[in-house]
Amino acid sequence: FLLARCCTNHSYKFITFNAANYGWMDKDEILDILETKHQELFTWLENQPQENWILGPEKKWSTSQHIQHLADSLQLLNKALSYPRFFLKYKFGICNRESRDYNTIVKKYQQKLSENREGLRNFNKKLNKPTLKEKKRLITKLQIQQKKLQYKTKKISEKNLDSLVIPHPLMGKMTIREIIMWTVYHTEHHTKTLQKFY
Repeated sequence: FLLARCCTNHSYKFITFNAANYGWMDKDEILDILETKHQELFTWLENQPQENWILGPEKKWSTSQHIQHLADSLQLLNKALSYPRFFLKYKFGICNRESRDYNTIVKKYQQKLSENREGLRNFNKKLNKPTLKEKKRLITKLQIQQKKLQYKTKKISEKNLDSLVIPHPLMGKMTIREIIMWTVYHTEHHTKTLQKFY
C-alpha cells in the first residue's frame, strides 16, 4: 500500500528550486496554500498554446505527463484518506513524534530524490503520455482531486493530522499533516519546472 509515486523527471539535472520559507502549518494555512499553489498551476496551463500540451524538453516529460502525474498522486492520497481512521491506525500505527515542518519535509524529499535517481528515472520512462484529446478531462480530474483533498483535510481533526500516518514510497511513514504539506511542495515544484523549461 503506497500512497503516491514520486518522480525525478521534473528536477532537470537535479536542479532544485527554492521553496518558499514555510514552517509548521495549521489546517487553515495548509488549505490556503494548497488552493494557491494549484491555482498558480491552472493559471499557467490556461495561458499555454494547445500544442504545448504534448510537448516537452528532449527526454523529459510532456506537459500532459506532468499533469497526469499530479492528478494520479492526488487521487492516491485521497483514496488513502478515505479509509476509516481505525484502519489507518491498525495498518500503519500512530506517530510517536511531532509533525515536521514544511522546510524539513522539503529538504528530506530533495535528499531522497537525489539518493534514488536511477530507480526513479526508470519509473519516469513508464508514464503514459496523454494526448491533446485528453487535456480537458485530465485538467478537470486534477481540479476535482485537489478540491477533494481540501474537503477531506477540513474533515480531519488537528489531532489526527499529527497522529495518523501514511507511507510514502520515498519518505517512509509521514503524518497526514506532513504528507499534505508535501503535496503543496510537490505541486509547486512541478509548476516551477513547467514555468522554467516549457
